[in-house]
Amino acid sequence: MFPFKLQVVSIPVKANFRGIKNREIALFEGPVGWSEFSPFIEYSNKESSTWLKAAIEGATKEPPTPIRNEVQINATLPNVKVNEVKELLAGFDGCNTIKIKINDFETDQALLIECLKEVPKAKFRLDVNGGWALEEAIANVQSYESAFGSLIEYIEQPCTDFADLNSLRNNTGIKIAVDESIRKYLAGDLTRIKEVADIAIIKWAPTGGITAALEVIEKIDLPVVISSALDSSVGISHGLSLAAAVPNLYGACGLGTASLLAGDVTSDSLIPINGIVNNRKVTPDRIEEFKAESGRQKWWQDRANTVYEGGLF
Repeated sequence: MFPFKLQVVSIPVKANFRGIKNREIALFEGPVGWSEFSPFIEYSNKESSTWLKAAIEGATKEPPTPIRNEVQINATLPNVKVNEVKELLAGFDGCNTIKIKINDFETDQALLIECLKEVPKAKFRLDVNGGWALEEAIANVQSYESAFGSLIEYIEQPCTDFADLNSLRNNTGIKIAVDESIRKYLAGDLTRIKEVADIAIIKWAPTGGITAALEVIEKIDLPVVISSALDSSVGISHGLSLAAAVPNLYGACGLGTASLLAGDVTSDSLIPINGIVNNRKVTPDRIEEFKAESGRQKWWQDRANTVYEGGLF
């Protein structure tokens, strides 16, 4: 049985993020502080196991010695409409790098134009979540490159197939970043990532925690962006501990997603100020305010028990 009692919260989401209206997050306190177990509802026990491994480590093991105390943050815009851009960007004070979920150039170029109205010095990271086939990817990337040029820092996970990623990389001057491809190869030859990408996106929880993430980063041997998965500030704090220990960061990190929630578990929210978040632990003093109903408390405790007892990690 999972050795910690979970306290589950349900926090409304400001914008369309994976179709989620309320983000459920399970928190628990261990010997070295609070941690978070929050794989998305649809994830299998096997996929959730790395998240539980990360959560346990976060509660029981002190993070590595930091090499920086401040972490630069990028704004994150999920699948949004143009008229939502201004309000959402307001939650990312001083962030000049903007990550946007996109589908195609014709549909989404207006989002970038609107962002530039709000943040004239903006640089963009375009996240496709593997949604393009090769021909579609080449056409879209060429269109973005022609329209926005050096304002595009990179395209994140434009394709899922390794051969397609390699072909695309040879057909554009824009850098290619990968996220899902890394998790796919966690049990395989991670050195292959360098064949298809210029930048690695690493998330604390899906990678299995800080120790596992640092091992992955060393094997991949690419510049790294540390990102989050719609975490509360408790989860963000562990992502910050990872980012603070990584020597080869590629600019801003995607650790400002607490700003996409219409509330937080702590009154000391880890949201960017002047584009920066300080690396620090937080105490969740607002759990009662967002506490999930008893049925959801039981569901998450049962989920943690099942994953833990399965020994999947």
